[in-house]
Amino acid sequence: MTTPNLVPLTTDGGSAWTVTAVQGPTPDGVIGKSIAATVPGEVHTDLLAAGEIPDPFDGDNESALAWIGRTSWRYRTEFSWAPDGNTRQELVAEGLDTVATVTLNGREIARTANQHRSYRFDVTDVLVAGDNELVIEFAGPVTEAEAIRAKVGDWPHTNLHPYNELRKMASNFGWDWGPDVATVGIWRPIRIESWSGVRIDTVRPLAGVDGDQGVLTTHVTLAWADASADATVTVEVGGTQQTATVAAGTESVELVSTVDAVNLWWPRGHGEQPLYDVVVTLIDQDGWSGRVGFRTISMNVAPDNDGTPFVLSVNDKPIYVRGANWIPDDAFVTRLSPDTYRTSIQDAVDAGMNLLRVWGGGIYESEAFYDICDELGILVWQDFLFACAAYSEDEPLRSEVEAEAREAVTRLSKHASLAVWNGNNENIWGYVEWSWRVPLAGRAWGEGYYFDLLPRVVAELDPRTPYSPGSPYSYDHFIHPNDERHGTMHIWDVWNQVDYTTYRKYKPRFVSEFGFQGPPAWSTLVSVVHDSPLDPYGEQMLVHQKAFEGNLKLERGLGDHLPRWKDIDDWHWTTQLNQARAIIYGIEHFRSLFPLNTGAVVWQLNDNWPVVSWAAVDGHGIRKPLWFALKRVYADRLLTVQPRENELVVAAHNDTDSAWTGEVTVTRRSTGHGGEALARETFVLEVAPRSAVLSSLPESVAKAGDPAREYLEVRGADGSTAYWYFAEDTALRLAGDAYTAAVTPTEDGYDVAVTATALAKDLALFPDRLDPAARVDSCLVTLSAGESHTFRVTGAAAPEQVGVPVLRSANELVN
Repeated sequence: MTTPNLVPLTTDGGSAWTVTAVQGPTPDGVIGKSIAATVPGEVHTDLLAAGEIPDPFDGDNESALAWIGRTSWRYRTEFSWAPDGNTRQELVAEGLDTVATVTLNGREIARTANQHRSYRFDVTDVLVAGDNELVIEFAGPVTEAEAIRAKVGDWPHTNLHPYNELRKMASNFGWDWGPDVATVGIWRPIRIESWSGVRIDTVRPLAGVDGDQGVLTTHVTLAWADASADATVTVEVGGTQQTATVAAGTESVELVSTVDAVNLWWPRGHGEQPLYDVVVTLIDQDGWSGRVGFRTISMNVAPDNDGTPFVLSVNDKPIYVRGANWIPDDAFVTRLSPDTYRTSIQDAVDAGMNLLRVWGGGIYESEAFYDICDELGILVWQDFLFACAAYSEDEPLRSEVEAEAREAVTRLSKHASLAVWNGNNENIWGYVEWSWRVPLAGRAWGEGYYFDLLPRVVAELDPRTPYSPGSPYSYDHFIHPNDERHGTMHIWDVWNQVDYTTYRKYKPRFVSEFGFQGPPAWSTLVSVVHDSPLDPYGEQMLVHQKAFEGNLKLERGLGDHLPRWKDIDDWHWTTQLNQARAIIYGIEHFRSLFPLNTGAVVWQLNDNWPVVSWAAVDGHGIRKPLWFALKRVYADRLLTVQPRENELVVAAHNDTDSAWTGEVTVTRRSTGHGGEALARETFVLEVAPRSAVLSSLPESVAKAGDPAREYLEVRGADGSTAYWYFAEDTALRLAGDAYTAAVTPTEDGYDVAVTATALAKDLALFPDRLDPAARVDSCLVTLSAGESHTFRVTGAAAPEQVGVPVLRSANELVN
């Protein structure tokens, strides 16, 4: 046999590609025009780079460019190839988006219809020595989805387009936070691969634990071009080596390695994240390499006296989940890189999170995403890619679903961070409650995937990782899938219909979705919204608000909490503040229920473009006030004041391995200048590791003499704080001149020191209003009279002074 030879056909590998519109409702002059293309890439980014279209994110360009998703596109390249002694030549496409016809040297090689899988085509008899022409023609995805619907029937779905007819990223067709930019392209690497004899097809190294030993079971599948001789497979890990001789033509082999005194992998906050290099070689060829972490993971959903828990345990240790939902980090996913992934995942780490849920309307992310989660100790809850829709179980869709699931599980199963395989997002709930049964008229809707096909694939290929049929789900066919007492719950009446105080009416075992909207950073917003004057209900503003009645819900959501805005600056600050407070309210309540509640996964960490949304970090990577709120309520140790029947309690949740002890001081203060202490009580806090304690407050501090002019300040000896207000801000008497501020330049930016003379509630600094590159280290800081806080700004020059709208607090909103 000879050494395999790879000929990259990507742009960075030296291939020159063009893209041409073939057919569709294009503007004049577009059909037939050859445009330079980048591979991997997408047609929108190619057109943008060529200056053929404006930025799809800007203004109302999204709708003006809708023709792109209804147009068929042809990608073309020429490449040179020379025989290299190998007997088999294959065209390997790691990602084609989506409905494609592949032609090499004028001969049709294949037709594909799945973005979520790779393809390998034998081109031995088609490839020629010298120049070759490769053409891949993509059908317009919107047109194709509609054509399939017309042919096979309509399956219920959310949003405008029938995205559920295609195996393509659902949110690419638009979502209630994302743009409708249905695109096409060669979105992952493509190459010619030449080989002889035998090659490694797949490697699936599953790392587990037996006592103090790490056990690595490595499953290797082989592809044979010529089964004339046996092959030797070797696995190296942790200083050990295992070798097996494989009889000619045998397609799979399993090798078991043990690592003594293994260092266990833990999620962040519970231990370290040691990773072991694994190298698999075949005879004398370069083989496969990757990393594994040795750990066990389990999911407990066995009924208990309170219903059905949902507990994830790593190495037999229960993990309280502090997480966020993850969407594709750019509407054009080929612009993502290891660096962009690391930045966004670091946002989760810095906010105290230990889990990201890869939501089912997106993609199976790139290796970089999972590698970084392995390194940083972020658990990954991985949805299979089904979201908010019914799905046909007929051919050809069923075979595509199985092929993509097998590939995804095989590829991702090695990752230490992988914690859960989840069958779908909201589809079981949708079948039960979203009026699907009449239009389905008895047709299958995806149940066979979630309860049969997918769990079988996981049990076969990744038996060490738990499988859940869906989210939400109650783990019993006879219980409503979104029952707070059972399993996982999505809370969406808050935001859509009711006030966020409704969170306290729930006692959920585990919340896997909940959220509240707010606008992006000011600089992000005005970079794409150009209404004059700027208005919450302006034309371009509403282009960048995708939720149904979204800005009206923002207004309604203020309730009695905050006053209606006086101008656009107040609107921006008020709605950002309300978003943060809503989520604080929910998470503090959930954590106060521990151990009944075992986690929360907020919707959502990130945005994929500049938009008003539920995200904590906006589309330009700026951390919104919500992010800073999450950092506080997702801290390892949380103090919060909560109502319980006829009393107030201090709830302390200690999510660490050390006991939490110390004196806590509770002071009832005046909101006015001087902040007079009206009553004070102290108690000793004693919270065992990974535990929670409720401490009742005496009436001397728990009952206000004048609710509009008093508040509670709770301080732990370790610096932890909590506040309780006896009245909403609309009734609270907050001083309009509660603080002073001073600016001091620093080497890499400037400091803003704020000193309070009265209660200064939720101080926030927005340096991006002065320079979009500026970043600040803190937000939503509450100061009692006499206290000070310094905001540290980096990435921008110091102004002479700061005031409204750069420096804000709740105080100005009520004065």
